[in-house]
Amino acid sequence: MDSMTLFIASLAVSCIGALASVLLIKADNAAKTAGCLIGAVAAVLSFVAGIQAVLGDVTSVDTIVFFPFAHFQLLLNQLSGLFVALISVLAFAGSIYGLNYFDEYPGKKGRAGFFFNTFVASMMLVITGDNVFWFLVAFELMSLTSYFLVVIEENENSIHGGWLYFVIAHVGFVLIMASFLTMTNFAGGSFAFADFRATQFSPAVASVCFVLAFFGFGAKAGIIPLHGWLPKAHPEAPSNVSALMSGGMIKIGIFGILKVGLDLLSASGVQVWWGLMVMVFGAISSVLGVAFALQEHDIKRLLAYHSVENIGIILLGVGASMAAMALNSVGIAVLALMAALYHTFNHAMFKGELFLGAGALLYSTGTRNMEKMGGLFRRMPATAICFLIGALAISAIPPFNGFVSEWFTYQSLFNAAMQGDKAVMIVAVFAAVALAITGALAVTCFVKAYGVSFASAPRSEAASNAKEVPAPMVFAQGLLAAICVVLGIGAPVIAPVLVDVAASVLHPYGGVFAAEGMELMNQYSGAATSTPAIAIALVVLVGLACGYRKLKTVGKVQKSQPWACGYAPNEHMPVWPRPLPPRCPGLCSRSTRCATAARPSAGPSRTSSRSSPVWPRLWSPYPTRFSSMPRIRVSRSSPISRLSSRAATTASISATSSRHSWCSSCSPCKWVKEGRA
Repeated sequence: MDSMTLFIASLAVSCIGALASVLLIKADNAAKTAGCLIGAVAAVLSFVAGIQAVLGDVTSVDTIVFFPFAHFQLLLNQLSGLFVALISVLAFAGSIYGLNYFDEYPGKKGRAGFFFNTFVASMMLVITGDNVFWFLVAFELMSLTSYFLVVIEENENSIHGGWLYFVIAHVGFVLIMASFLTMTNFAGGSFAFADFRATQFSPAVASVCFVLAFFGFGAKAGIIPLHGWLPKAHPEAPSNVSALMSGGMIKIGIFGILKVGLDLLSASGVQVWWGLMVMVFGAISSVLGVAFALQEHDIKRLLAYHSVENIGIILLGVGASMAAMALNSVGIAVLALMAALYHTFNHAMFKGELFLGAGALLYSTGTRNMEKMGGLFRRMPATAICFLIGALAISAIPPFNGFVSEWFTYQSLFNAAMQGDKAVMIVAVFAAVALAITGALAVTCFVKAYGVSFASAPRSEAASNAKEVPAPMVFAQGLLAAICVVLGIGAPVIAPVLVDVAASVLHPYGGVFAAEGMELMNQYSGAATSTPAIAIALVVLVGLACGYRKLKTVGKVQKSQPWACGYAPNEHMPVWPRPLPPRCPGLCSRSTRCATAARPSAGPSRTSSRSSPVWPRLWSPYPTRFSSMPRIRVSRSSPISRLSSRAATTASISATSSRHSWCSSCSPCKWVKEGRA
């Protein structure tokens, strides 16, 4: 069975899934189950079709449906096959994830199943559409179905986010339509993309069409300054829909820029300033996107801003490819476009996984605020491991997939800068610096996000009581996490395939090598790296580190209270559960009252020097407890005095009461009893 037959079958199955969700809308759970399972089957069929197309099974359809002037034309080539496979993986994971996650929307499960399947089908039609009319129809259907998914909760925030998305999406739609209609006018009135490819437009007309398409599709991709809808819409949509929007739908914007700039206008030739403009917007989007993400505490808004960042990284490769193509450096153009396509697929996988992980946290804790999480690694270990893989991948840490595509992007920028054009050199160097800054800030951002969410102690009752999500949700996360690992370690096998896809867009070439054996190669700079070797080295090093730690701690295991910088936890450093247990009425810092300690009666109030404000917090989180504390003398040489030396130079407390019997188990009390203090 050829790729187009499988693809059309997947569209039919998606329609059946949407229809089943509507027919069973009164039976909420049945509608959800039917929509998700049928959607998963459709995703498998479209994935197989996409992979066949990537491997060279190029097919098309040309027939009349409804309107004789606009033939229903579909083209499934290597480029569109790659995007079909990308969306299929996310759709499959999202469908399986929705078997449990859609339970968060009671009374709306049938509606969610209908719009989810229709959304996937519309994206597939946009990617394969080869006619202006049907392309625009499918594009509008994609925008409308995603809008209804964003506002499915029907609260103030979702409606506001959905309205902003609706407005920006349709501004972009108008620009895209203007670009296509301009090409139609100069192509003899034809709506067929094939006629656009055969028409040689003047440089001015081609530039106008490209600029209109760039900003139109850029609004869908979320480039700065057209990004405002992403942090508003993505957090409000269901998490599996957010994964599909961030990983799949915004890639339609990248697909559209490539289709217009390198495909439909191919007969007119690519101009250097097109590539420079794309690289500049890519550099700005990447740096500002990650900078905005750093200040977020809402985990889904943080991930939305990282979508802006990664779209910028992809545009760096696209721009470098256009600039190199304009300078007749076809090999470098292929390398840069391969880097962009690789990062497109990589971003879909790790961002999809991260959004599913964020949905799992929301499902278990009921909040998107990372400040109210904490300690979730012990309570949700599977989610924590999958989220960690996604965080390492998006931070471009080897041997995961994000490292490979960013490595190729660096190489393409360096090679483009060496082509002799001063403007290209300046912009390419600027873009490489922006990419380096982006990578550093991304690592910082996800160290914060992972540490705050999964490490430390729980900071809310919900986090303290969190449990691992159901098996279908864990499976969906694990699938995307595993793909991130495979795309990284298997890069020497995958990279040559993507080189062929890039070459099909830029037309045949010769002599470009992306891989040789187990190494990723760049024949122009001579740079090479091996992700399998990196993976093996990391496994060995981690094993040695764990073994060394195990040997070092044999027979030396100790239990102690967590260190809080010399302070006891208070209302500004909440640790769940609260309230904290009472402490020893003396100097004892035990978490419970000492059995041998007598409670002191009313007596002289405790006094301390102004130079030792650390003492009340060091002894107890309750300052009122010190109203009846005995006064003792502590010398400067005592361990307690040395402990507080950072906060005070002296600590002088006079002992005036004998109504307290000091315990014999804790060190501070023991020191006083023995006269050592």
